[in-house]
Amino acid sequence: MKIKTLVLGPMDNAVYIVEKNGSAILIDPSWDMAEVENNLSGLKLEALFFTHGHFDHMTDVEPFLRAHKIKAFIEEGDVKMSKLPSDVLAPFQGSQNMKLGPFDIEIIHTPGHSAGSVCIKIGNDLFTGDTLFPGACGRVDLPGANPRQMRESLYKLSLLPPETKVYAGHGDEASTIGRERECNHYMQSSVRDMGKK
Repeated sequence: MKIKTLVLGPMDNAVYIVEKNGSAILIDPSWDMAEVENNLSGLKLEALFFTHGHFDHMTDVEPFLRAHKIKAFIEEGDVKMSKLPSDVLAPFQGSQNMKLGPFDIEIIHTPGHSAGSVCIKIGNDLFTGDTLFPGACGRVDLPGANPRQMRESLYKLSLLPPETKVYAGHGDEASTIGRERECNHYMQSSVRDMGKK
């Protein structure tokens, strides 16, 4: 499996193309959809996921969805926030597993930054959107955010295998769950809050 990271737009949004056997999963495409399209050349697009519904993670994506005749998976808690028409969305509820082409995908519901925030785990790779960043976590002072839920979500992620690779929603710095358990004050606080050490 190969992961291609595109950092696009004024907020350094991370767009991920996950490739396997000629197929691709697209995560949080935004801003420069022509660049995204160029990087999908020769690949069969199996699915598109939004980690959450904030505008910067889906700017200009509607024409792309219509051109490819594909719907974007999004947790139902963020459908309204996305402001995208219902006919281009495929809402789902909570954590679940999906099989799409050659990909086995685990969706982990991680509310806190927004009600419908999710992390997407494919193999040993975890795409965390704005839930978890290297050394930080997403903002919890925006509409729909919830600090208590963020602590619970960070604790949930802390239980993943330490070698799990972390790919966040902005920038191109990768990490691991083990490193975040050791160095991320927010994750460490969440572990203490949940009564674990």
